[in-house]
Amino acid sequence: MSKWGMVIDLAACTGCSSCTVACKSENNVPLSDPTDIEASRSFSWLQIMKIEEEGHGRARYLPRPCMHCDHPLCVLVCPVEATRLDKDGIVSQIYDRCIGCRYCTNNCPYTAKYFNWHTPVWPEEMMQGLNPDVSIRPKGVVEKCTFCHHRLQSVTDQAGAEKREIREGEFSPACKEVCPTQAIHFGDLEDPNSTVSKLAGTNRAFKELEDLGTEPKVIYLREDF
Repeated sequence: MSKWGMVIDLAACTGCSSCTVACKSENNVPLSDPTDIEASRSFSWLQIMKIEEEGHGRARYLPRPCMHCDHPLCVLVCPVEATRLDKDGIVSQIYDRCIGCRYCTNNCPYTAKYFNWHTPVWPEEMMQGLNPDVSIRPKGVVEKCTFCHHRLQSVTDQAGAEKREIREGEFSPACKEVCPTQAIHFGDLEDPNSTVSKLAGTNRAFKELEDLGTEPKVIYLREDF
């Protein structure tokens, strides 16, 4: 059984935000209105957190998607099972079940879930660029990073038709594909020969808020060691 995870090398990340743009485009994440931004109601499934070092004039960057925890706190509080931990390790979001109570957003220590306050709209010239493989979410539901789960479904069907296992690199999210410095690695953490498995076992590896016991499957590599 696969357990999909991500390793992000902070030494390679330049904060260019290519991953954020690719995520929005791939997953039909709508543009934010300026008034929503002022009201802290804008959202992006993958955010670049900027960390400035006082006295050094230097900034570091930390990309933050959903952590897809092995023990997700968001799942514990959802009253309708609109979010759950799937067998492949991905924390899914089922929009048709979501009642918009936002318990999961409040219980996520990584603030990686977002409430859709408005019916999503795009400029007319952008409509043909929407991804037909990803549903457009209605107003009033919680959204989040899915590791581009629709891509996994496609790859799984292809591998099943060919009666074989999914090959390394065959399934990867949009953010990983566009990273110009190859700071993002993605693969099966259960495969000891995979790149992510090997990187996750190095001395540079760490997890955000690891003391909470959530066991996130997004792992970072320290910039300095």
